[in-house]
Amino acid sequence: MEEQEIGKVTHYFGRIGVAAIELTKGSLAVGDTIRIKGHTSDFTQTIDSMQIDGKDVPRAEPGQSVGIKAAQHARPHDLVYKVINP
Repeated sequence: MEEQEIGKVTHYFGRIGVAAIELTKGSLAVGDTIRIKGHTSDFTQTIDSMQIDGKDVPRAEPGQSVGIKAAQHARPHDLVYKVINP
């Protein structure tokens, strides 16, 4: 399974299970598979939907921050990887 680092988690909203991700090196689209990995986090999930400023978007580019529904608890500074060959 090949992975490409695309960003990092900047905030996790525990009550609603949403992670804010800052994209630094790659794009992200609905349907992509990502891996979130940190000191105590390590899980893979498919992006079902994502938002920028409360609006649903199909795709995000480097420099943008998106909110996604996280499958598990993510922590600030966890790295986000896009799975290239799932």
